[in-house]
Amino acid sequence: MPQTTLYARTGDAIGTVELSDELFAAPVNAAVMHQAVTAQLAGRHLGTHDTKTRGEVRGGGKKPYRQKGTGRARQGSRTAPHYKGGGVVFGPHPRSYEQKLPKKMRRLALRSALTAKFGDDAIRVVDHFGMDAEPKTRVFAGVLAALGAGDGHQRRVLVVAPAKDEMLLRSAANLPSVSVILADSLNVVDLLNADAVLIEQPALARMEEVYA
Repeated sequence: MPQTTLYARTGDAIGTVELSDELFAAPVNAAVMHQAVTAQLAGRHLGTHDTKTRGEVRGGGKKPYRQKGTGRARQGSRTAPHYKGGGVVFGPHPRSYEQKLPKKMRRLALRSALTAKFGDDAIRVVDHFGMDAEPKTRVFAGVLAALGAGDGHQRRVLVVAPAKDEMLLRSAANLPSVSVILADSLNVVDLLNADAVLIEQPALARMEEVYA
């Protein structure tokens, strides 16, 4: 079972903590991680694009000119695609870009991402952020710096909380490169994008409960 250092919010090492084999010592499957990232990013695509066909554009009720005798090519409607303001052929229409991914593959991708981050020494376990007393951006930026995660403006930091913490959210809200996520809402894209992952110790139990 892998172990890592347990840190206080001051950056001091105060002990060690054992991590789950299923989450932090799993085989790293790059292909499944890529598939999960592709599916997640595709799901963010709204798919609200739309164009009008010749049956939807305005006008076109009358034949532009008579069939014969003008010397011009015969035409039946001004809504034909080759006219300015006419309909669009094979244009985009609203659709879903969602890609189905089996639950086991999603879990495998998440475990692979956690293991990869642990192997890169990008994961820090913190006993408690303690922002209840003083929910200030400046104070939280100091906590990040003490933990070696930057100042919240350069390095991308993912903070994993065990439950919704309004004070923690308010403290991190004005730091552009810091994201706060719940332990039961982890996803592969956020994990792989992060340069540092700070996990509050109580969140480990919730992660094991949901993903292990």
